Amino acid sequence: MALQRSCRNCTIAGCGMLLMAMAIAAPTATGQTTEWSIATPMSPPAWALLEGELLRANHAACREFFQKYFDDRGFLLCVERWGGDDGPDDAMECCNDWPLLHALGGADELLAMYKRAWEGHLRQYTLAKTSDVPMARDGMYYKEFPVSFDWLHNGEGLTVFNLQGLGDPNDPRFQQRVLRYAGFYMNEDPGAANYDQRHRLIRSMFNGSRGPLLRKATAVDWAGDPIEVENRFHLGHGEKNYQQMLDHFRDYNDIVGDHPQNLLATTLALNAFMLTGQPKYRDWLLEYVDAWVERMAANNDIIPSNIGLDGTIGGAAGGKWYGGVYGWGFSVIVPQDGSTAHRNTTNKAFAGFMNAYLLTGNDRYLEPWRKQLARINAQSRLENGKRVYPKMYGDQGWYNYTPEPYLPHVLELYYLSCRDQDLQWQARDGSGTSTTVMRLDTDQPWLAYLRGNDPGYPERALRADLERLRLQVAGMRADASTPDTRLADDPMRFNPASVGSLVTLMLGGVHPGNQGNVLQARLRYFDPTRRRAGLPEGVAALVQRLSADHADVILVNTDQTETRKVTLQAGGYAEHEFESVEVESGPKRAVRARDFTVQLEPGCGASVRLQMSRYRHPPTMKFPWDR
Repeated sequence: MALQRSCRNCTIAGCGMLLMAMAIAAPTATGQTTEWSIATPMSPPAWALLEGELLRANHAACREFFQKYFDDRGFLLCVERWGGDDGPDDAMECCNDWPLLHALGGADELLAMYKRAWEGHLRQYTLAKTSDVPMARDGMYYKEFPVSFDWLHNGEGLTVFNLQGLGDPNDPRFQQRVLRYAGFYMNEDPGAANYDQRHRLIRSMFNGSRGPLLRKATAVDWAGDPIEVENRFHLGHGEKNYQQMLDHFRDYNDIVGDHPQNLLATTLALNAFMLTGQPKYRDWLLEYVDAWVERMAANNDIIPSNIGLDGTIGGAAGGKWYGGVYGWGFSVIVPQDGSTAHRNTTNKAFAGFMNAYLLTGNDRYLEPWRKQLARINAQSRLENGKRVYPKMYGDQGWYNYTPEPYLPHVLELYYLSCRDQDLQWQARDGSGTSTTVMRLDTDQPWLAYLRGNDPGYPERALRADLERLRLQVAGMRADASTPDTRLADDPMRFNPASVGSLVTLMLGGVHPGNQGNVLQARLRYFDPTRRRAGLPEGVAALVQRLSADHADVILVNTDQTETRKVTLQAGGYAEHEFESVEVESGPKRAVRARDFTVQLEPGCGASVRLQMSRYRHPPTMKFPWDR
């Protein structure tokens, strides 16, 4: 078996498999990227063929969706509205996961359709105006950004935009918007004084391109202008008329001051840093997250749901750390049936801690979340012989006890830390006895697979996404709504994009969700021949194992006649580094780079073990050949 060396100090010995050779060539046009060659025949595994089919099917389904629900301008064919029931954020959510699909290796048309929809969306909701809602009378968007609304909704509306940098970071309009959006929260725009640097807080739950709303919000601010409902629209919250819409938001008043969900705004600064590398964006993000870390420490490890304009905990909610809209004590009456709904969104804050961790790799940004989970679950009690756990806190103390422990974002927490202590979660009863309430590698099939306990998972997960896609398309084709009976969130339920299995299996990552988060992934792939993000056509990848310092991945070229090249990147944004590579049973050889390129001969593949140093580099949107 052949072994050649012509680059750096790298060597790879033959792995002992018939017809296997690893060759190291001189650096290619990818800059300092080392190039390897795999020439071991591998019959295409079922999972590899399913990956390719899922990418192809997603493209076809998204094209059909776009043709049905968007016009030539990129406008969504719907009745435009403002508000928390149905608003601008819902319109753009109809394209959730499209930029991610392209960045995984989907067709270029996916990116083109998303960009047309985004340009149309910005224009459509700049032209859309309210009559009764003061802040949006001159347009729901201003400077191509929501004028002033809460980050539960702002984050949803930015979900697709915040992922455009994965596949298209060099678009000049994208670059301008990234910097402008971040500037709204860094006092760079005098018309958007959202941030108080002295107290390190965002001044209201309502914030945006026209700045913070510094008064109590009304039901109209949340619900939007009057609208005909019955026999025309089907509202997501189930309201039958406009009065019920107002009643839904009747108690949504106390918005002044900072709220944990504002930490979702840190993704704007993170994107700006990853685009430019300018320290001011990193510094602002860490300054703001650090303020919340300190507030949690001062509040018995629980994140407060209101910070007054003077920087005090509970300062704009009568001194109650649990006060305010979407706070720990925010339980409201459902107008349709009189039931009580508990609407605590403080767990949205974890996005800010994830962003800080991506920048630093420092566990001090994860430890506060662990402490909060432990504090809350320690309040468990026995009811009718069963242990229950609280989710809310009010004047009467902890309440809303349910059988499920309080464990939001534990998958992401473990994924980031790779610590066994975050794999198994326990709670203590009144006698101090510790009980395991969740073990992630048992409850999460993907983690069970990564630990070698469910070898059939990849094929099963990919087939499930194909089935989901088929059902979405069937629902879309059966949808008989017309543009004048369709609200912005109506098409969203038919969005066929199905990427969950691809993110976990191909990238060894966690899906970013629908709150505007960036991608957290161990690996990414680029096509050095076509100079674009994603796996080249015919190439499939399967992450088999993950640990704090290793990733095992199978690479295979399913094309039996054409050679393919693929560049592997360490991390979603090159934040990690490859230390060494082992191919099959061959020896470990040094790499010490953020990326390297593999040439896969026709019909060939191999299992590759990657030793990695995580969070060694500042994250960047730049493609390998641009670094």
